Amino acid sequence: MKTIDTIIIHCSATREGWDIRAKDIDKWHKERDFAMIGYHYVIDLDGKVEVGRPLTMTGAHCKGWNDHSIGICYVGGLDIFGNSKDTRTQAQKKSMAELVQNLMDTYPTIVRVLGHRDTSPDLNGDGKITPNEWIKDCPCFDVQAEFPISYCTAKR
Repeated sequence: MKTIDTIIIHCSATREGWDIRAKDIDKWHKERDFAMIGYHYVIDLDGKVEVGRPLTMTGAHCKGWNDHSIGICYVGGLDIFGNSKDTRTQAQKKSMAELVQNLMDTYPTIVRVLGHRDTSPDLNGDGKITPNEWIKDCPCFDVQAEFPISYCTAKR
C-alpha cells in the first residue's frame, strides 16, 4: 500500500434496521470474485467496529483510490423502501467519529475524509462533485460536511 492520505466512507446499501455483519459483506464480495471483503472496517448497527480487510492489504472499495485510502463501511444507507437515507444509529455515528480520529492519529498523512460519492468524476470541471455528477449516493450523507478538511487538520 502507498502512503495513506484518504479515508473513504461507504454504506452497505442495506435497508434500515437490517442487521448484517462484516462476514455477510465478505460473502457478497467473494460472490463478486473479490479475494475477500473490500473494506478495511465495518461499523455495525450497534456501533461495534469490525475489522474487514487488513490494513496491510490494499483495499477493494473505490476504484482509483484503493492503494492510498482506508475504506470504512457502515451498515445501512437505505430506508425501508430502498431509497437512499442516512440511517446511521447514534452508536454508528459515535464509532465512526472515534475510528476516523484513531486512524488520523495512526496515519498523520491522512489529509481528507470522503464519501464514496465524492470520488465521482467532476464532469463539468468546476472543481466540485455535485449530486448530478454522483455515480452513486453512497454513503447517503455528506461526509465532507461532517469531516471537513479543517477537521483533519484541527484534530491532530
